[in-house]
Amino acid sequence: MNVTELRATARRHLGPHFTRKDTWAGDFPVFVRGEGSYLIDTEGRRHLDGLAGLFCVNMGHGREDIARAAAKQVGTLAYASNWGSAHPPAIEAAELIARLAPGDLGTTFFVNSGSEAVETALKFARQYHRSQGAPERTKIISREMAYHGTTMGALSVTGLPAIKKPFGPLLPGVRHVPNTLGFTGDCGPANELDCVRAIEAVILEEGPETIAAVFAEPVQNGRGALVPPQGYWPALRALCDKYGILLVSDEVICSFGRLGHFFGHGLTGVVPDLITFAKGSTSGYAPLGGVIVREQLVGELYDSPLGGVFTHGATWGGHPVATAVALANISAMRDEKVPEHVLAEGPKLFAALRSLKDAHRCVKDVRGTGFFYAIELTADRDSGRELTGDESLTVLRQVLPEAFRRTGVILRGDDRGATMIMISPPLVADQDVLSELLHGVDGMLTDVEKAVQP
Repeated sequence: MNVTELRATARRHLGPHFTRKDTWAGDFPVFVRGEGSYLIDTEGRRHLDGLAGLFCVNMGHGREDIARAAAKQVGTLAYASNWGSAHPPAIEAAELIARLAPGDLGTTFFVNSGSEAVETALKFARQYHRSQGAPERTKIISREMAYHGTTMGALSVTGLPAIKKPFGPLLPGVRHVPNTLGFTGDCGPANELDCVRAIEAVILEEGPETIAAVFAEPVQNGRGALVPPQGYWPALRALCDKYGILLVSDEVICSFGRLGHFFGHGLTGVVPDLITFAKGSTSGYAPLGGVIVREQLVGELYDSPLGGVFTHGATWGGHPVATAVALANISAMRDEKVPEHVLAEGPKLFAALRSLKDAHRCVKDVRGTGFFYAIELTADRDSGRELTGDESLTVLRQVLPEAFRRTGVILRGDDRGATMIMISPPLVADQDVLSELLHGVDGMLTDVEKAVQP
């Protein structure tokens, strides 16, 4: 089929994810191949994948070593479950993850996606407390505008009203507290910050004995790459320890090199009780997610008279091919020192993005770290005029999609709390690729300024 036929067939038979009807009716790209930091469409045009797929293709497209690992596993053992049995790729992947994870986070429960990972963490937190004689600990605290997934439990923890509204009522007992927007760097004692005090206020209001877990991302995606202020995560850890609450670090985006470290601990300095992961664990070469749990907690659940088994599972959880891919991907990331590359290049990328802010009146702020950034847009930074609702829609639905096509750089327009451009290149992007990325962003910002008067 040619591209016209492919699009027509897709419109009739393929259900798109988070895609507006008018977008699906247009000339959307159809990608047929990937090479390094680039996607190639049906017309042979190369597009710089500035979002790394969906924050996941950390090792880049077209890795033959990862493909070989998948092919070898398919030909050896295509499927076996982890229900009362095990297989080498899942065992070896879990061992490697345990070696890289902080503290005693040594037990990995594999699932298939980030949403499932969050769902699993929710269920573990509830069952853990029940096994320890505290069945009343069922409530969850998460942050406003935070995205934690699309399954009903994960969606309940998510703090984005617009994507929750069509599906209510959701899981009861979830409270959302202020995020760290506006707090960066050294803001003074963290336990005195409003964004921390609000968490303790909710704990006391609900009753500490009813709270199961606090969920937070090391760098929050929703509302635009929110890097926490100094001391924020130690303050979270202290609150959870004080009130007997589990601390869940949602690292579906942030783990496996995105911030320049294998896990968020490298940025926060804090060992959480559970870590959720997905995207970068396989660089998108196979569906995989998981929850890493402190070994002490796993032992306490299994050894409890009320425990004995974590009552949760999935047919595809720890799939041989997916875990073989994870093993090859993470090993290559380690051996090729990819996190170190991000640590070296990330500050340069951030400095260049800040220079673009100075050059364009439509940029209100640039936030992020490592290879994970958000550019927040405005009508005119100098006068303080914000985009109107109509201008924001024009930018997100017309200006940016056309700019992505024109520049050949794929990024993401984001409307979660502000009008933003999200940037998340493959972690293997070199200086030439990053230069091309920045040139594309420069052109996009010029297009925004042409479309929006000061």
